[in-house]
Amino acid sequence: MKRLFTALLLLALAGCSSGLRIDRSHPSANQDSRIQFVVLHYTNASLERSLALLTHGEVSSHYLIGDGPATVYQLVDENRRAWHAGDSQWQGRTWLNSSSIGIEIVNPGYTDTPSGRVWHPYSEAQVQALIALLKDIVKRNNIDPRHIIGHSDIAPLRKLDPGPLFPWKRLADAGLGVWPDAGAVARQQAYFEVNPPTVTWYQQQLARFGYAIDQTGELDVATRHVIAAFQMRFRPQRFDGMPDAQTAAMLQVLNRKR
Repeated sequence: MKRLFTALLLLALAGCSSGLRIDRSHPSANQDSRIQFVVLHYTNASLERSLALLTHGEVSSHYLIGDGPATVYQLVDENRRAWHAGDSQWQGRTWLNSSSIGIEIVNPGYTDTPSGRVWHPYSEAQVQALIALLKDIVKRNNIDPRHIIGHSDIAPLRKLDPGPLFPWKRLADAGLGVWPDAGAVARQQAYFEVNPPTVTWYQQQLARFGYAIDQTGELDVATRHVIAAFQMRFRPQRFDGMPDAQTAAMLQVLNRKR
């Protein structure tokens, strides 16, 4: 029995010593982070409800920014996939869960009242926390500022978050996004007032910017949704989805900066 036990022990030790060995002394220079995008959302729920849904529900995000105080919660490791984007597309890439970091911000979104829809603002503390978090994420993953986007950008037919009160210009001023130059927009708008572009032009320019949009040449429902998503981000005062000279000017100025 003793000889049998010794033999089994030696066999086990031999198995351990012959395990897989990997030489990692030659890393390739041709690589970058698998994280290419950051997608921003509002939760449309309280902090307590948001934490419950994002940790034990069918959706998840890498980070959640609370309200009062604006605590930053990490819910999913950045190296793992979170389920926040759903059916999505940006710049030809689909199903962005696999290539993005999701950040949810506690915010009710909107309330429909007899006098119209009322959108809820983000707190200054939330904005400051978000900017700090984004700067850290962007630096570590070398993310292009153009790749900081909203849920409404990647799914304009079904999503409105982070909404018209989200401070996109504030982020752009901090180097965390893009914003059209006001002077260039004014000059281009004057031209488009006299020479309005076609629907085909809008569809081509929106696709160039990043939106998923069919090139139908018609102002169909889907096209209006995409135009509205663009307007909500860059001209939140009016996002009716209708083509106009200012929208065209903003779109052209932004695409010229690419």
